[in-house]
Amino acid sequence: MIFSDPASVAVVGASDDPAKWGHWLARGALVGRDRRAVHLVNRGGGSVLSEPTVRSLSELSEAPELVVLAVPAAHVPAVVDEALAVGVRGFVGIPSGIDDGVINRIRSAGARLLGPNCLGVFDAATSLHLAWGRFQPGSLGVVSQSGQVGLEIAGLAASGIGVSRFVSVGNQADVTATEALLDLVSHDMTKVVGVYLESFGPGIVSAMSELRAAGKPVVLLTVGSSTAAREAARSHTGALTSTSDVVDAACRRAGAVRVATPAALVDLATVVSSGVPRGRRIGIISDSGGQGAIAADLASAAGLSVPALSSVDGLPAGASSRNPIDLAGAGERDLWNYARAVEVLVRSGEVDTVVLSGYFGSYGADTPSLEAAEVAVASRIGFLARETGVPVAVHSMCADSAAVRALRADGVPVQHTIERVVAAVGDAARLGALDQRSVGAVSGAGLSVPAGRIESGDPFRGDLCASLPYQPGYLAARELLSFLRFPKAHAVTSVAEVKATTLEGPYALKADWLPHKSEHGGVRINLTDPATAFDEMEASLGPGTYVLEEMDTRENTVELIIGAKRDHSFGPVVLVGAGGTHAELFKDTAIELAPVTPATARDMLARLASAPLLSGWRGAEPADLAALAEVIAQVSETLAARPDLAEIELNPVRVGPDGVLAVDALIIPRGTR
Repeated sequence: MIFSDPASVAVVGASDDPAKWGHWLARGALVGRDRRAVHLVNRGGGSVLSEPTVRSLSELSEAPELVVLAVPAAHVPAVVDEALAVGVRGFVGIPSGIDDGVINRIRSAGARLLGPNCLGVFDAATSLHLAWGRFQPGSLGVVSQSGQVGLEIAGLAASGIGVSRFVSVGNQADVTATEALLDLVSHDMTKVVGVYLESFGPGIVSAMSELRAAGKPVVLLTVGSSTAAREAARSHTGALTSTSDVVDAACRRAGAVRVATPAALVDLATVVSSGVPRGRRIGIISDSGGQGAIAADLASAAGLSVPALSSVDGLPAGASSRNPIDLAGAGERDLWNYARAVEVLVRSGEVDTVVLSGYFGSYGADTPSLEAAEVAVASRIGFLARETGVPVAVHSMCADSAAVRALRADGVPVQHTIERVVAAVGDAARLGALDQRSVGAVSGAGLSVPAGRIESGDPFRGDLCASLPYQPGYLAARELLSFLRFPKAHAVTSVAEVKATTLEGPYALKADWLPHKSEHGGVRINLTDPATAFDEMEASLGPGTYVLEEMDTRENTVELIIGAKRDHSFGPVVLVGAGGTHAELFKDTAIELAPVTPATARDMLARLASAPLLSGWRGAEPADLAALAEVIAQVSETLAARPDLAEIELNPVRVGPDGVLAVDALIIPRGTR
């Protein structure tokens, strides 16, 4: 409870100067003096904000539980040493530049540090205000690595959802974002959580999952969508994986949603604070046909469904019965027609969210005599949303009015532009569509490939893969990935061995040791004279172990890439996408955190733009999706079970109606980049 409801606090560096941190922190601390002892420390003595101060912590009769460091970094070591000597257990480190020695002394004493380089902490439930800025109490919990971004989020929330708790974790030298998030699981005032992070430490996915399981949706804002090519990845898998892809996969695993801006975070948090939509169906009500049509177009672009309505009894006379519903002047005749139309939709069972767009909210502002009636209608709309559990969002042409404030007070989000309303509803529908997924490892049980689909080894067993040492080369990869089906092949080191082969043509010839064979002339395919090809390849690449392999001559096959790599923040991830030599050109991929189940692998395949090729494009026989999903799951678990491996790549994998065949494999051990 040190950082949420301390028994006593001391602000070191308290000041009467409104331009200084010490002024804001002292003023905020004094807000909670009816709940806790508040001490102001100023080395010059005197009073601050008309309250007495002490010159040092040692002058106090007892140690404060939490100390706020609002002094320049150069003075922090002396303050910390004095605080630890008198028994302080917690610190809020505002300044940057606090050195590792000070941080280590805090840890060694068993005390805790929030920050350094943080903006502070606020808790509406406990009247704790140890941060720069002002906060409107509400239901949004904010955890931010950047103090200023967090403050922007809090400012945007002030006119609506408000903030329940604000934690600026700064450099996370001790207290981490994961800890701050877990602390919100049991925070009753918090209904939804907004997170801004620039880096992801251990346990973030688990923490977000716990919040979602507790019924507290998580909205994540982050930066860094540049591709992983900046890491100089040597595999196609690395080149096809971006930072944002992996973060989105982590969000899917945790049941969270990523957004791009602070405004989008607050907009989405406001929509889901009173309930997450159960689906993507949206009902639109407008008092203008044009505004309804614009809302419908935006909804379709956001991935929402604007369904035809079969049950619309009770709509005002003259209103259209199709979706979007055009009230056609009914609102002007009787303001209660807005509430009646909303009630028809929220009770219909045919939509998951309702959007009201247009003039509502402006009547009282333009005609004061209508204000009371409009506020009453707004309250009825809020009641209907709460009673039915169907979220209602409003676009009002008026930025602020008594009716707009009444809607927000009842938990109904209101925006001045329709695009913000629809974008938030679309994000809310994405959140509602996510399954709550387990963060723990998926068991190997049930992941074996059905009998008859494996040629070169036993069904997958995690203990087998974990026991096999890694050796470089394609042949070694085939042996380690024994759960896969590969073409018949053998090693050759001379033209005599090529001529003596018992394999059946046409043939492929590959340089065993090259990771990307086609780029270096290390693969030849469709050979009828493999001996001549061997002489030419050996002359170009030099002596070594080559692989002579039977070509896959099956018709109606689709080439894919299946890869798994170890992300520096989230651990193993698995990728599937359009494969072959053009994999990086098309970049048609789906990514999840590993390991995945076959069911999740099927979902990944369905997300591909090339998915129709697998399901029987233009009358072709469908590919064996069950076998393909098993392979994806097994590759994902192999990397998860092998901490010595950095990446596994199968490219291409050829899948047809009769199963899956991997025709190239690359394994990269950790520590080789």
